[in-house]
Amino acid sequence: MIAVIRYNAGNVLSVMNALGRIGAEAVLTDDPAVIASADHVIFPGVGEASSAMGYLAASGLDEVIRNLKQPFLGICLGMQLMCGSSDEGSTECLGIFGERVTLFPGGRGFKIPHVGWNTISGLSGPLYRGLPEDSYVYFVHSYYVPLSADASASADYDSIRFSASLSAGNFHGVQFHPEKSGEVGERILRNFLEAI
Repeated sequence: MIAVIRYNAGNVLSVMNALGRIGAEAVLTDDPAVIASADHVIFPGVGEASSAMGYLAASGLDEVIRNLKQPFLGICLGMQLMCGSSDEGSTECLGIFGERVTLFPGGRGFKIPHVGWNTISGLSGPLYRGLPEDSYVYFVHSYYVPLSADASASADYDSIRFSASLSAGNFHGVQFHPEKSGEVGERILRNFLEAI
């Protein structure tokens, strides 16, 4: 069973629809027992870090997530909340990864948010099985994780190279939206469900 975590963040239905397109049945839930017993857990999100973490803490889902042993995939805000902290609202996050999430600097010619198709490279690990370097995926974000030792893919936005995905043990995160990334995104979701 695939559990998609409902936690007061957007983009949940897009993820559910993408899973349906690849023939994967999932349940949308905030029930700790259902999440803990799932075979795979997906943590989507579009929203603001401090309010999302507040909901997780109030519902006890923060501790549930930290203690999961099954394959776990955080998407966009979901990946950022897996980090140690975020400059967005000076938020203490889940701490699965030690990185700090920071705001793109902006300035003349540098548009925030980073929106649209971009390539990812340095692909490593089972999420990217069968995908070539410089595959295109779809991003929408104003905050980013600097390039780190946990990066399983990276991308460039203007002059900034950042972690496009993070992996450690059973925990994986992607800054981009696989549910909006066409065939490449579908392959990543299949790899998560079949290869991890």
